[in-house]
Amino acid sequence: MKKRIKKTYICKDIKDYNIDETILTDYHPKVGDVGIFEIIKIGKHKTVEDEDKRNATIISSDLMMAAFGNRYATAQFEGYVPDKCNQELHILGAGGIVGVVHSMHYNYIDIGPTTIKLVGLVKDKGGNVMNTKLNQQPNMISFTGAVATSTKVILSVGSSMDSGKTTSAAYMVNGLKNSGYKVAYIKLTGTAYTKDCDLNYDLGADITADFSDFGFPSTYLCEEPELFDLYESLLQKVIAIRPDYTVIEIADGLYQRETIMLLTNPRFKETIHSVIFSATDSLAAINGVNSLTSWGLPPFVLSGLFTASPLLIKEIKNYTTIPVLNLGELSANGVEILHKYNESLLENKRNLLKAL
Repeated sequence: MKKRIKKTYICKDIKDYNIDETILTDYHPKVGDVGIFEIIKIGKHKTVEDEDKRNATIISSDLMMAAFGNRYATAQFEGYVPDKCNQELHILGAGGIVGVVHSMHYNYIDIGPTTIKLVGLVKDKGGNVMNTKLNQQPNMISFTGAVATSTKVILSVGSSMDSGKTTSAAYMVNGLKNSGYKVAYIKLTGTAYTKDCDLNYDLGADITADFSDFGFPSTYLCEEPELFDLYESLLQKVIAIRPDYTVIEIADGLYQRETIMLLTNPRFKETIHSVIFSATDSLAAINGVNSLTSWGLPPFVLSGLFTASPLLIKEIKNYTTIPVLNLGELSANGVEILHKYNESLLENKRNLLKAL
């Protein structure tokens, strides 16, 4: 295989490998299994993010190293690891996630996914298929909840994909940093791509980390224990700089599988200091507040896409007393509002103790 292989970001830590072009028809790939793929037809993805975080242009007949994974993206693709490899495959995510598209947003019906085929499996010296998750397994730790006590965890969650979670997180990071705090950012769930970490780093985060650091092509369909271990492992990674605050973004909307799994679990909720909620419109904002409050995670501030509309802001303020901040306000005033929120919580606890 003489042609240059474009190594995608999820495969950045795959070293010392051989390529086996003998693909068994009964081979059933697993999440994280690494292969060499040929680009057949360009569709949605015209670039992939390479190991150096550069968006590399791809054309038909190019070769790339990528990993099998699942994807849940309401504005793009729903896709899964296939049962077999000798079929048409698709690029599910630009970070190097491949599988088979099951459904797609209407915007991509005409163009479709970029189609690929497997031309070789990436194996170690022992002849085993290399796997991005197994490659990082020794670095994972088990969940105890103890690591979260070393920092204050602020969640950034939203009503849906593209509701503004990442930018809300980034401008909160910016405000915290401008106030003199040491700040970490974690992208806990989603599909591998460094854009969100990069934005938060650019706006002031002292350290960033995401699930792909531990070899996860995505977190879709992870089992709960694995997801909790990932959470603890990511916290352990950023805690090395001793951050005062760690802003953690959870992908997609509140009702997505992994999101609701986390937000309704008492062990997870015990580790959370406060919550930012981003929404697309007034109905999503108010119903999101109601859901989060019922789960014991009331947000201290509302932000997101809806703040571009003064009328939507007015609608929302008619139905909640939670502060509504646009991005500039989140950076300038978010920390002050966070402190006031914390003071009110302490006052409520003191009053409760007096009542007892």
